[in-house]
This record gives sequence, C-alpha cells and structure tokens, in this order.
Amino acid sequence: MADVQEQQGQSLGQDEENEIVTENASFVHGEPLQDANGPPKVDSEVEILQEKVTKQVIKEGHGPTPSKYSTCFLHYKAWTESTQHKFEDTWQEQQPVEMILGKEKKEMTGLAIGVSSMKSGERALLHVGWELGYGKEGNFSFPNVPPMADVIYEVELVGFDEAKEGKPRSDMTVEERIGAADRRKMDGNALFKEEKLEEAMQQYAMAITYMGDDFMFQLFGKYRDMALAVKNPCHLNMAACLIKLQRYEEAIGQCTIVLSEDENNAKALFRRGKARAGLGQTDAAREDFLKARKYDPEDKAIARELRLLAEHDKAVYQKQKEIYKGLFGPPPQPKPKRTNWLIVFWQWLLALFHGLFRRQRQKSD
Repeated sequence: MADVQEQQGQSLGQDEENEIVTENASFVHGEPLQDANGPPKVDSEVEILQEKVTKQVIKEGHGPTPSKYSTCFLHYKAWTESTQHKFEDTWQEQQPVEMILGKEKKEMTGLAIGVSSMKSGERALLHVGWELGYGKEGNFSFPNVPPMADVIYEVELVGFDEAKEGKPRSDMTVEERIGAADRRKMDGNALFKEEKLEEAMQQYAMAITYMGDDFMFQLFGKYRDMALAVKNPCHLNMAACLIKLQRYEEAIGQCTIVLSEDENNAKALFRRGKARAGLGQTDAAREDFLKARKYDPEDKAIARELRLLAEHDKAVYQKQKEIYKGLFGPPPQPKPKRTNWLIVFWQWLLALFHGLFRRQRQKSD
C-alpha cells in the first residue's frame, strides 16, 4: 500500500516502493522511560552548562541546537532531588510543552538552559539548582514544589522552530499553523526517502504539535479538513517509519489515531494490519486487510498481504501436523489374525467325509 499519491485515484499497492503520504497533517513522538524508582540512572558524562545546571545525555539527538527566541517543543518529567517526589509529567498529558527560549517563565530558567544545549530528538537528565528553579519560596499551587528544592528533569526535545516563526502557536492563525505543520511534513518526507527514519519521525512529530487536540477541537468545515489533510498523513508516515524499525505497537497507535477520525481509511487499516502481522496477531491483521480491501478492492499490496497470511497459516498447520505426528506416533495398524489349525483340520476332515458319502451314494444308485 503506497503512501505517496501524486495523483488522485493512484493505487495503494506501491507500498514497498514508497511509503510516504504526500497528499493534501494527540500523541506525538517519544515514550517516557520507566520511573518506578524515581529518575532514571544515567552513566554518561556530566556536562556543566552553568553553575547550577548540569546535563547527562540519555539519547543522542541530531542537527543543530535551538537559538534564542526559538520555539521549542518538549516533554519532561520533574522530581524534587531531595525527596525524589515526581511533581510533573507532560508525557501523561500526551501533549508536548511549548517554550520560547529567552521568554520562558522564571521557574523554567534552568530547564531552558538545558534545552538550549539539546538537539532535536535528544533526551537528557538535567540537575537544576533551586536558584534557577522554583526559588527560595517554592510553589504551593500546581505544581507543588517545596522551598529551596533542587529539581531533576528528564527531558526530551521533540523539536524546535527558529525565531523566524516570530510567535508562539497560540498567536498563529489557522492558516499559519497548518502551513508550519505542512513544511515540517515535507521535511520529514525528504528525510524518510534518505532512510533517516528517526529524524523523519521528529519532523512528523513537530508537525503534529501544531495540531493538538485543543486546536483541532476548535476547527470546523474546510479548516478542519485542511488540518486533517496534513495531520493524518503525518501519523501514517510515522507508522511507516515505526514498521521499518519494528516498533509495531507504536505503529498501531499512530494508525488508530487516524482511524478514530476516519474509520474507513484504507491506508491506516493496511498499516495497522502490517504492524499486527509483525506482532504475530494474524487474525487481527487479516481483519484489517479485509476491511482495507473493501475500500480499495483493486489494491495489489492488500492482496499480497492476505496471500502471505494464508501461506503463513498453511505453514503453521503443516508444522503442527508434523509435531503431533511425532508426538503420538503413527496410527496403530490392525493385528493379523492367527490361523486356528484345529478348525482348519476339522473343516478338511468334514469335507473328506462329505465327498466319500456322495461317491458311496452314487454307487448305490
């Protein structure tokens, strides 16, 4: 099933050749690490960014770092260093935080220093002194932070827009937000074609940040159609990347987001079917492929996947048949009957007397 459709009505069956959606862009990139025991343990080198801010890289990013007044999109979790109490987690809200470097809130000064040193896609552990955090007084509303509390952040920079954008998303018009998202989508497509999958996903995730649930909820009519025409392909393109990376559960999640908006989307059904097949969920995969074929009956890729599933089922059946044959052995054969020679003798003797009796009778006549 192809995701590139330069012309209306083009078959979806070019999936293996080109997997990117280029037609007329919730949850975005990144999964939180396990934090059952507080902040993650990191062995990488400690980098001193400022007297009160240090950083350890958890996962490397790519590209340049953001400059002053760049609009950054990030996820983070925050703990008080002394008690290991987690007081904030943006991953649970499934929506990245927007921060304009140089215009951040005072309590985010240390976090901003850390973010300014990061590349897109980078994940890091930051230690921020209370002087560049919530200060001497702390914060007694949300989030609740005690006085003079040093803070530990686990932060991921989803991506950023340089200062040329000039304003936060909340100040953009609908057309500006959709346009910014579409530019990110096109950048992602170019990276995908170069097989830079992680970097491509960062661009798609950035595009999706412009069209979060709060924004989409306000759109109706043509503006909602315009936004979905950019947003849905970004989710499907991320699914294509995730399938190539064998991250099937995440791919299913991206496809399901699209299907929640358009339950008859053949591309989303096809991609979810491929991800489910990758997980060995053959019955669920077949169900998705059959639904996709209903909406695109001529697509060769769908037919190919259904054929592969049928071949897989046949191979599994044959393998199980061999296993059971070896387990129980060959079926029992009937035992040949033993000859009772005593009965044979009496039958022979009876036949002999019968013959003699007939000859004697014939002579008498």
